[in-house]
Amino acid sequence: MRRLIIGLSALLACTTTPSSRRPVPACIPDGTRAAEPPHGLAWPTFGGERGRTAWDPRETILTPSAIAAHGLRQAWESPQLDSIAIGGQTYAPHAYASPLYADDVPILECGARMSVLFVATSNGYVHAISAFDATANGGFVKAGTVLWSTALSTPIVIPKLDGGMPLGVLSTPVLDLGASPPTLYVAAIDAARGWQVHALDATTGTTLPRWPVTIDDASTRLVNRNGPAHFEDATVLSQRGALALSEDGGTLYVPFGAYFDGGVGWMVAVSTRSANVIAAHSSARTTEATASGGIWSAGGPSIDSDGVLYATTGNSPNDSAGVPHVWGESLLAWRAPLELSGTYTPFNYCALDVSDSDLGGDSPIVLPDFDLSGTQTPRLVAFGSKQGNVYLVDRARLATTLDARQPCSKDSTTDRSLLPPDPQPQFGARGPLNVFGPYSDDFGNLDHAKMRTSPAFYRSGSTSYLVVTGATKAKVDSTQSVAPSIVRLRVVTPPGAAAYLAIDGADPTTVFKNPGAPIVSSDGPNGPVIWVLDENASRLASLVDPNAPHPVLYAVDGSTLQPLWDSGTLLHVGGKYSTPVVAHGVAFVATDRVQAFSLSL
Repeated sequence: MRRLIIGLSALLACTTTPSSRRPVPACIPDGTRAAEPPHGLAWPTFGGERGRTAWDPRETILTPSAIAAHGLRQAWESPQLDSIAIGGQTYAPHAYASPLYADDVPILECGARMSVLFVATSNGYVHAISAFDATANGGFVKAGTVLWSTALSTPIVIPKLDGGMPLGVLSTPVLDLGASPPTLYVAAIDAARGWQVHALDATTGTTLPRWPVTIDDASTRLVNRNGPAHFEDATVLSQRGALALSEDGGTLYVPFGAYFDGGVGWMVAVSTRSANVIAAHSSARTTEATASGGIWSAGGPSIDSDGVLYATTGNSPNDSAGVPHVWGESLLAWRAPLELSGTYTPFNYCALDVSDSDLGGDSPIVLPDFDLSGTQTPRLVAFGSKQGNVYLVDRARLATTLDARQPCSKDSTTDRSLLPPDPQPQFGARGPLNVFGPYSDDFGNLDHAKMRTSPAFYRSGSTSYLVVTGATKAKVDSTQSVAPSIVRLRVVTPPGAAAYLAIDGADPTTVFKNPGAPIVSSDGPNGPVIWVLDENASRLASLVDPNAPHPVLYAVDGSTLQPLWDSGTLLHVGGKYSTPVVAHGVAFVATDRVQAFSLSL
């Protein structure tokens, strides 16, 4: 591996070869400001932990009252990250991947343990960036300093896909702080090598021995639990969903969707011990019809305390109802290593297939277990859909008939999710809860879609809540978004009965165009703040257009659902479906760089 020590300006201006690491001479004494002490805080995966609950109850500074009183200011921003040249065109970086964060990371070249942000970009790079001023080499390293940068791939560009930018890294990596050395796993596409998973030493950015692992037809064919589908090349498949890591750190899960006809969705398991693909599960056995069962959502799969993996899938061919081993429009549960153990498919999945109003754009979250004395259904999983419904499912009672989906139905009362007890207006009977409307079986794709995000979970006192983000539409066939775009749901757990969801409140004013998933910060059970990053552009908008709108970061009072602050035009253009991360009184956002916001004191 080639190691170059170069200036920061040169780093930003040039293009590197795949898997090259370029340490930045950042750890030079600078100034005399006090350093941020380590606190043992970490946000090592999308949603903060394996269940993807997206709740940090350790934030004591950014409270609703403090934000309301002082507002936020930009505390710092890093340099713009990696720009690359492909086909004579220069591309700025875009962060689809959400930033990860950890205190107390040993950065070897600095000779210090530091609070670090890890950011991956569409240009195929990964960066480690100092989150706070830190003591190093007898002086201080400024917050926002690039500590190391590693180029993983030479990306490809497919016009009109994902904003027209290079498709290097779109998914959120996962950080294993318990490994030795601490390890960052990243999936990247390379123009020559296809899809690869990289394992980087998080302290230096160097690639670990025996990595990367290539994911292709050869590596998946013999281990596919739902074969014999072909794993298509990089021009067909998309790897947008966040990576997930088993509790013991031994298995990495990598989801895939399919852009075009002929592709199917995949979940792939990679052994981190032996550095090879050990299992795969395609969402269908054939690739003859339209894209089937893509696992699309930025949140990726979630994992419960028993190690069961959960993911939602996208639409399947219109005539595939009852076809064996076609798992479009479904929640799938796997026991290690990718043995299908349970499924849930909405009653109206045939209508969802026709309108492309699928589940696969919304990742599931695993709710913390409830007391069995309070409800008959203490083990729950929740997710949304493009249709605007939010589903609550008993993960202890998933369907165990694993050869095919149930027949389609037009009777909402037959749905096997946990239904509210009262009739739902759109059905005139019991059925799934519609949160972002107006309800439609016909309009739900592209900019008609009403939800493409994961819920966030938090507790206040004895009450459990979900926060969901989406886009209510002006009318059934409209693409115009109106309020509400943030809705709080109460998880109702009646004694001796099944749990269900109820709408508890909504932000009456904020309107999103294409939001990422919410996260919630709070001081224990008190003072929840909802954070949302909205791309502020339509689903099909180009991100490489020089006139692309600026994304907006929002902070909303979780108790009152009143807006507290937004970033206006302060943010640079980034990616889509990204989330912020909050730590020690600072909100961090990855765009084409990292931008940090703290109280305006």
